[in-house]
Amino acid sequence: MAPDSRDTAFAATAVRPQQIEARALLLGERLDTRALETGAALATAPVALPLDRGGIAVLFRYGVAVLFGVEWTVAEAFLASLEPYIAEPFIPSETEEAKLVLSASSDQYVDAAGNIVLRERTVERLQVVADVLAKSLVLAHYEVRVASAFDRIEPLAASLRKSGRPGARPKELLNVIGSVLAIQHRTVGRVETREKPELLWEHPELERLYMRLAEEYELRDRDLALDRKLDVISRTVQTLLGLVQTRSSARVEWYILLLILAELILAAYPLVLHH
Repeated sequence: MAPDSRDTAFAATAVRPQQIEARALLLGERLDTRALETGAALATAPVALPLDRGGIAVLFRYGVAVLFGVEWTVAEAFLASLEPYIAEPFIPSETEEAKLVLSASSDQYVDAAGNIVLRERTVERLQVVADVLAKSLVLAHYEVRVASAFDRIEPLAASLRKSGRPGARPKELLNVIGSVLAIQHRTVGRVETREKPELLWEHPELERLYMRLAEEYELRDRDLALDRKLDVISRTVQTLLGLVQTRSSARVEWYILLLILAELILAAYPLVLHH
């Protein structure tokens, strides 16, 4: 007896892998996640909250929210509710998207299309994925800022090469140094891009998933490249600042010599008139 076409269609649907849209958003410099650790939270460290229609949000204190399977209307309402907890918000928010594929018969990996393949949808697995997406988004944000800093110091270095003068004021150079220190503090101190998430201490079976995703998103290589660029910017700016301060010191010394000479002339002038 031939199988019913409806049964065949149902079987095909049953084995079709489920897909989940993931969206990471960089909302601001900081997010008060402690205030959001309510009784409704699915997990903490990082905080995972249930949303309407089966969605899940994973929140990080360095200002990133990662949404899984959340319709945009639901996401807008949820993000609006987070506004009181965001310090120094970014407008508009920066985003990074990914697609998750659930397949019980597949190992955990990233396929040729860039989709993240998971055996099952668990809060712990989503937390691991969210950690990688959040770190990748923060690295992308600061890669842009570091590129902008390079654009700022390149004309100064060119001016030094051509004319022998730094071509910048101390305030401008100190501003660049402050930006570099802020980026280093955020990536190393808050985001901890080189560190594994605390979640792996309780779920060591997910370390393989984290390592694969971290390698796919090149977290370590990008962090090292960012650190090298920050070091180059810092050393260049410090060199320029040292030259500016040296020139300023030499100028002050000349002013002092001129003042002494003027004082000697004024003191000698009456004597010359008397003779």
